Parts: sequence; structure tokens; C-alpha cells
Amino acid sequence: MHSPAPVAAGDPRPLSGIDLNLLVALDALLAERSVSAAARRLHLTEPATSRALGRIRRTTGDQILVRTGHTMVPTPRALEIQAEVSDLVRRAQGLFAPVSMPDPADLDRTFTILSSDMLIAAVGPDLLTRLATEAPAVRIRFLPEPTPSADPLRDGTADLEIGEIDSTAPEIRVETLGTDDAVLIVRAGHPLAEGPVTLDQLVAARHVVGSRRGRFRGPLDDALAAQGLRRTVAVAVPSHTVALTMVAQSDLVGIAPRRLGRSALAAVGLAVLDLDLALPPLPISLAWHPRNDADAPHRWLRTHLRDVITTALSGPPIDASV
Repeated sequence: MHSPAPVAAGDPRPLSGIDLNLLVALDALLAERSVSAAARRLHLTEPATSRALGRIRRTTGDQILVRTGHTMVPTPRALEIQAEVSDLVRRAQGLFAPVSMPDPADLDRTFTILSSDMLIAAVGPDLLTRLATEAPAVRIRFLPEPTPSADPLRDGTADLEIGEIDSTAPEIRVETLGTDDAVLIVRAGHPLAEGPVTLDQLVAARHVVGSRRGRFRGPLDDALAAQGLRRTVAVAVPSHTVALTMVAQSDLVGIAPRRLGRSALAAVGLAVLDLDLALPPLPISLAWHPRNDADAPHRWLRTHLRDVITTALSGPPIDASV
């Protein structure tokens, strides 16, 4: 069997052959210049620390510390590397320490959030008011909900998504914050706004659907199908706020969230229909990729989003009397 060729002086040694824990022991030994004092600093026994010194000597090819009477003195090589060893240990400790949150007032970062336009309108002003006071250099980029073939949370082009989460990536963190009620809406003065609405009246009306993907069907159609009924969807538009505008200017019937949509509904003078038909609740969630779990600024923004969304969901609903 052939012995391995010796490593030439000055050649880099493979890290796989070096115990990097020896750096911590070397730092303590050089600082204390005493095996017993280094052992106390490292919370090790003296024999264990002495063995570590032996391994350091074999690894470096230098005595590092030499006994002179009752004391130990560093070799020239030890003095040469002492500052570098201390710096390496300090940097390694910083690397593995939990990242602390910087002062929000000094935070200069852009966050990209995926959401529907209705939810942006509902929680965006409150969020931006909070950030303007606490972190004025933080910028928020709102983008529409992704298409089924895209996954911006996974590929890193978005930081967060709020609303009804469509991502199918199994690793995505999804935290449900609450639900809102879906309600049917018409313009003020619409014939259907005058009293209780029957299902026959509802299906006889023409409807608008807000769907970024151009879908004509939604939860209302499933609820009607369970009653053996089918409505007429006259138009699908890519924006919920556009759908509200069309409802306000026509006899179309639309759908909106009762609490999150209260400001938008009141602003354009829309009324909620009095209808004895339970629609599926709208789940409102917060989603992010686990790569951002421990990122302190990301956690800070998630806390603010949770607060503004739960506040919006706990507000008074708009009712049929509007």
C-alpha cells in the first residue's frame, strides 16, 4: 500500500481533512496562552483541550504554544495568525447567529406582494400609513394574482401573496387569517334592491364576473346548480374594481366580499341583495416561501400584513340597507 503523498508547503489543504472546530480551540489557546484557562473558556476539560492543542500542532505543523517555565509562549507562527484566527471565529459566530431585525426606520427594501385589486384597495391604505410612519424607505410593489402556470413565490419574483392562495407548490407556507362573506351587489335604485330577492329573479338577471383569468363560472354557479338553476353571465372582466364600476353603471349583478369590500361598495353607491342563498365563504390567507421564514424584515412585514388584514376582516359589514 502506498502512503499518500505529503502536502507540499504552501499548497492549500482540502477542508474535508480539517476539523474546523479546531479554530475555536486555537482562538482560545492563543488568547489565554494557557491550556487550563482555555479549557474554562471553552467549557471543556483540560485533557480534552490538551488533545485539541495536539491536533492543532499536527494540523499546522507548528508547536503554536511552547512551555517556558510555568507559562506558555506563542511561536512566531502563532503570533502571525492570531489576529486572523480571532477574526475568522468572530465572523463564523456572526454567520450562524440569528439575524436581528434592523431598525425599521433604516430599512431600505422593496417587497412584492401578490393580491387581487379588491384586497389591495381594502388593506393597502392602512398598510402604507403604518409603513410611512415606521419604515418610510420601504416600498411595496403590488402585483396581480399569478396565472396557474406561474409560481412567483417559488421562483422568488414575489415575496408574499394575500387572498385566496392558488399556489400548488407543496413547500409554500399558507396561513389562513380569516374568511369573508361573499354577497351579491347591485346599483342603488336597482329593481332587485327594493326587497327580498327570489332565486328566479336572480337567475333572470344578467351578471358580471371579476376574473383575471376570464372565467365565467364561480362559487355562485355551484350554489345555484345545487338548486337546479343556472344564471346568465353577460361579461367577465379582469378586475374586481372594474366589475364594481360596471355594476354601479348598469343593471348587472355582481359579487363582492362583505367586509373587505365595504369601502369600495359605499364609494360607488352599491347595495347588497337580500337573498336567502348561502354562498361559500372567501378564505383570506397569507403565503410565502420557506426561504423567507427566518428573514427578519420579511417576518416584520408579515406581522403588519396579519394585523391590517385581520383588522379589515373584523370591521362592520356593509348590509342590505345600503
